[in-house]
Order: sequence, then structure tokens, then C-alpha cells
Amino acid sequence: MNPQGRIICGLQPVREAIRKHGAQLSRVVVEAAPERQAPQLEALARFARDQGAPVERIARLELDRMARGVRHQGAIAFAPGLRVVKLDDVVLGDRALVVALDEVQDPQNFGAVIRSAVAMGATAIVWPEHSSAPLSPTTFRASAGAVEHATLCRVASLPHALEELRARGVTAVGLDMTGDVAIDRIDLAKPVAIVVGAEGKGLRRTVKRSCDAIARLPMPGPVASLNASVAVAMALYEAVRQRGER
Repeated sequence: MNPQGRIICGLQPVREAIRKHGAQLSRVVVEAAPERQAPQLEALARFARDQGAPVERIARLELDRMARGVRHQGAIAFAPGLRVVKLDDVVLGDRALVVALDEVQDPQNFGAVIRSAVAMGATAIVWPEHSSAPLSPTTFRASAGAVEHATLCRVASLPHALEELRARGVTAVGLDMTGDVAIDRIDLAKPVAIVVGAEGKGLRRTVKRSCDAIARLPMPGPVASLNASVAVAMALYEAVRQRGER
């Protein structure tokens, strides 16, 4: 990791980092542009200063160099490292809603899943340490800053993690277009883990065996599959609907 801290690129991700970490940010770097040309950057700089974060102005070329190909929109922050917890430390109440990712390797998809999970109030996001997308600036940006508010849990083995969740009273529901039952026919109001597979491969056989049910998303149109982030968002919405949450 950069010695200055974890690098975050983009207006919304930086805004959420400021909201979450405030003065713990080592730097907030904003493009040196006239205020009349960049009112959003000016507002971001004021917000950072109000929260006690140091703000610097630099040229766009220097921002490009720092971002290393990640779209930054004129704003970069250097934040503390993300806290990744052990599964044993995740508090699972009677309305637990866990998202489990089976070797999702696209950082854009990973970040979008995190965004949906946080928006829908998921308890935790669980994924295996091998063959998965890294927690990278691309992932942070794709989450639109939601990663700053997520409970992240990286495990050695997803099947073992699902077995542990089941032992703690959580029902594991895998998503697959060939599932025996539609997602809205499953009770998602009780503690549940939504399990989604990798792009193109779906759920591994060992992961399927660790699920209590394999569900499909109703899709009456001509497209037979969805990417991981969209599938997770739809399943989470169904869980929230069943729970009567607004």
C-alpha cells in the first residue's frame, strides 16, 4: 500500500472517505482549477477542510500520475486501510443479511456488489481470499464510496464459511438461473446469506453443496443471465421487500 495510505479516486468515493474518516485522512488532493470551472471540487475541498482533513491543490497531470489509470474526476484521497474482519467477529442477529461472493474477479462487479449491499443494509460481505478481485482503487471507485461503510469479511474457504453461517442459524441461498425455485418463493425475512457466483462460471459445485437452496431470479425476457452485481441487487431488494423495510 502507498505509505501515505490507501488511495481513493473520484468525487463520490472521496466524499464518502471524508465523511467516514475526516481528519484521519493523510491527504485530500484536488485539481488546481478555477472555482468557476470546478464548483464540485471547491465544495469537496471545503467539506474536507471542515472535517479536519488536509487539502492540497495540484495540477491534473500529477493527479493522473497518482491515480495510475483510475478515473479520478479531479479528486484523490489517502485513507487508512480498510478493516477486514473475521467471520467469527460478524454479529448475526435475527435479521442478518449476508452477501457471499464465489470467486468474483471483476473489480467493477465487486465494487458494485459492495454498493448494493451497503445500500440495502447487508450485515456483511464475505468472499474467499483466492481467485477474487482485490480491494483496489478500481473496486473502491466502483462502489461509489460505499466500501467505507461496509463490513468486509475475507475467508480462506467459502464453502467452510457457508457451513459456519448455517451452524449459526443463517440460511444460505445460492443464485443460479437453473435454480429449482424462484427467489420470491424463499423466506428471506429470516437470517439469510445470498450467494452469487463468478462471471461466466456461476457457483462452484462445492459452494452449491453448501447452500440450503438454489434460487433463480424470474426473468421473462430473452436474456437468460445477469452479471453478479445486478443479481445481488435484485435478490437483496427481494429480501428487503419481504422484511417490510423502507
